[in-house]
Amino acid sequence: MTGRSVRGVPAVALAAVLAAGALAGCGAAPKAGSAALVDGERITVRTLSDTVQDWWGQLQGDQVALQVWAREAGAPAAEPRDADLRNALNFLVAFRIADEAAEREGVAVTGGRTAEIAALLDRRGGAERITLASGLPRERAGDFTRFMAVQDVLMRHFGADDVPQSPANMRAAQRFLNLLAETAAEMDVEVNPRYGGFDPQQVAITPVSYELSSPGTGSLQA
Repeated sequence: MTGRSVRGVPAVALAAVLAAGALAGCGAAPKAGSAALVDGERITVRTLSDTVQDWWGQLQGDQVALQVWAREAGAPAAEPRDADLRNALNFLVAFRIADEAAEREGVAVTGGRTAEIAALLDRRGGAERITLASGLPRERAGDFTRFMAVQDVLMRHFGADDVPQSPANMRAAQRFLNLLAETAAEMDVEVNPRYGGFDPQQVAITPVSYELSSPGTGSLQA
C-alpha cells in the first residue's frame, strides 16, 4: 500500500495530481483568519492548523503510514513543516475544485461509486491509512475518497482504461488535469501569502519565496 498509487484507480492521474499538488490562487490576500477562499467559502487558518496537528499526531502512531509518508517527505522532522501545511491546504482546496470540475463537465459522482472506491482503498491498506500517509488526518478519509472517486469518474469519462501507462489513460490523465486547471482559473480562489504563491503552469501552491528588497540592504521580504 502507498498513498501515491492505488491499484484499480487510474494511477497516472493519481500520481500526477498528488505530485503536482492541488489548486489554489493568489492575488489580494484573503480576509483575516483565512488560509484560503474558494468562491467565497473560507478555509480558515484554524481549520488548516487543526487539520495538520491532528494528522501529525495520528501519523506518529501509525508506523506503516509514517514509513510511506517519510519516503515522500525525505529527512525526518520533529514537527510539521511548511511543506506539510501547503500539502494539506492543497487537498482542502482541491476537494472543492474537483467537485466543481465534475459539475461543470456534467459528470455525476454517485455515492455508490464513492463507496466502491472506499472499498478498493480498504483492500489496498485502508482508506484511513492511505489518507494519513498522504498528509491528512483519518477524519478526512471521506473527503479523500470522494476526491479519488471524482478523479476516477472523470478519467473514465475521458476514455481511461485500467492500464495505467496506456495511451488512453495518459490522454485521459492530461484532460483531467487540464479540466482542473481550467476550472480553478474560472473560480475565485485566493490563498493566504503566508502559505506560498500560486504557479498557474504547475497548478500548485508553491513555497513562500524570499527576495532581497534591494542590493546590499540585507532585508528580506516575502
